[in-house]
Amino acid sequence: MNSYVPILFMLGLGFAFAALSVFTSLVVGPKRYNRAKLEAYECGIQPTPQAAGGGRVPIKYYLTAMLFIIFDIESVFLYPFAVAFNKLGLFALVEMVLFIVTVFIAYAYVWRRGGLEWD
Repeated sequence: MNSYVPILFMLGLGFAFAALSVFTSLVVGPKRYNRAKLEAYECGIQPTPQAAGGGRVPIKYYLTAMLFIIFDIESVFLYPFAVAFNKLGLFALVEMVLFIVTVFIAYAYVWRRGGLEWD
């Protein structure tokens, strides 16, 4: 149990810092609210109740999000593989090649659908 004491101490210290920061900002921060600050902010455009195109979101939005997730997940899996490459052997190399081929298939799909072209 003694080995967990430093972890619990750091967890408590982090929680205390977060709580103290929020409390301090509430006490010290300015409280000048007006109509403009209370409105929703949409990248400098006047907010509308419905999207301009009738509520439909363009496919490029989803393709960009999918591309980000694909390469984010790829990097998360490639770092541990690169660190332990010498210890893993041939099986891990084959598995990583299959993983990268799968990622390239997703990349080709996004490329084919026009997700990399910005008008």
